[in-house]
Amino acid sequence: MNSLPDFTNPRPATRRHFLLQAGGGCGALALAWLLARDGFAADKIAPANPLRAKPPQFDAKAKSVIFMFMVGGPSHIDLFDPKPELLKQHGKPLPESFGKPVSQFTKGDTPLLASTRTFKKYGQSGLEVSDLMPNLAGCVDDIAFLRSCWCTSTIHAPAMYDLHTGRTQMGWPSLGSWVTYGLGSVSDDLPAYCVLLQPEGAPEGGAPCWGAGFLPAVYQGTMLRKGANPILNLKPPADVSPERQRRTLDLLRSMNETGLDPDDGELSARIASYELAFRMQSHAPEAVDLSRETAAMRTAYGLDDKRSADFGTRCLLARRLVERGVRFVQLYSGGGPLVTQWDAHDDVNDNHEHMCARVDRPIAALLKDLKQRGLLDSTLVVWASEFGRMPTSQGGKGRDHNPYGYTMWLAGGGVKGGQAVGATDEFGLNAVANRVSVHDFHATILHFLGLDHEKLTYLHGGRDERLTDTAGVVVEAVV
Repeated sequence: MNSLPDFTNPRPATRRHFLLQAGGGCGALALAWLLARDGFAADKIAPANPLRAKPPQFDAKAKSVIFMFMVGGPSHIDLFDPKPELLKQHGKPLPESFGKPVSQFTKGDTPLLASTRTFKKYGQSGLEVSDLMPNLAGCVDDIAFLRSCWCTSTIHAPAMYDLHTGRTQMGWPSLGSWVTYGLGSVSDDLPAYCVLLQPEGAPEGGAPCWGAGFLPAVYQGTMLRKGANPILNLKPPADVSPERQRRTLDLLRSMNETGLDPDDGELSARIASYELAFRMQSHAPEAVDLSRETAAMRTAYGLDDKRSADFGTRCLLARRLVERGVRFVQLYSGGGPLVTQWDAHDDVNDNHEHMCARVDRPIAALLKDLKQRGLLDSTLVVWASEFGRMPTSQGGKGRDHNPYGYTMWLAGGGVKGGQAVGATDEFGLNAVANRVSVHDFHATILHFLGLDHEKLTYLHGGRDERLTDTAGVVVEAVV
């Protein structure tokens, strides 16, 4: 007969032994969580978080992006690219040597239309900006204007897809999705990629402009709204307590992880999205709560002016999100075809006076605020649109779409400001010097983030796809 173990005289545990076991155990749990969060030993501990922060491919200053999109196509000729020769030739036909540019709507007689705006030199750089942007003009020494941008479409939606995804068709990953895929998220409690639309509606290109395409869905943009409920369907039912919801998610996670294939990115992304949504319930409302900002700060962003209050709100939200570790913030000025936007077919002066009054003060405040907080060096600010506008007239006072030459600009994040790179011809029709394609533009943005556009790839359909397809050259002059 086997004797039973003797439990009557167990080995006494000293206080030091107890603390070692308890403290070591807690430390091991914490270490396990951190390793799982950062992706180390993920196969043994938990499925890797697809949004975990990843190191850049090479050292870079920019850690986040604020991408401002002007829907409809601002006129570079009336904002950032003065053309004295256009003034001299006002009312005359475009010289035959320029050919017949394809316009979407303009037909028949389309004489040259000079800008009526006043341009002045600003800052130590002496860059010229029109009277439509007096506040932004004070920031020119931090801005690099790309005056020789061009694209391939004269139609809004395809041109928007091109600028957002590098293709004129729907279904390709957006720039923000590529950045999030390449670098992950710094924030544990907010989406890595946030989209801020104006209340009246989305741009004509719609959701594909911030979609993930064939990348895992976790990398697509998340729309945020101002107010107590920034994300629809985020708040749980009133009768579901946080403790009950936590238990439900824990059970769901354990069931999903049973036999989970480490290569199953879709399921890992779904698990991560549930966990992120749970954390956002507490943190997202605080992030968009502008009542926490001082009255002076809200005034600086133009929230006291009905013209600029809406876009100023989005700019201020963008700064708050970047402060909290959001990787990519995409905000829009203008909406769909039936909403106010920059599409100045009828009267370029009337349209741009209205639109610039909405954005000039907020954008200048954003740049100054980021700089004052020490965030401009690590935040790349982008001002972009789908195309520019023609130097010829439409209906006497308007301008048609111009994909051949227009201006976009960059600031912060390592950008060499106080300069204008490239040039359009004497009328502002064609980009003629240091031409910057959409792929070049994207390659440059990725470069500022420490990402090589040729090496940031994703296997899809048997091909290593990338944002810049088979083209793209970094605009070294702005680095």
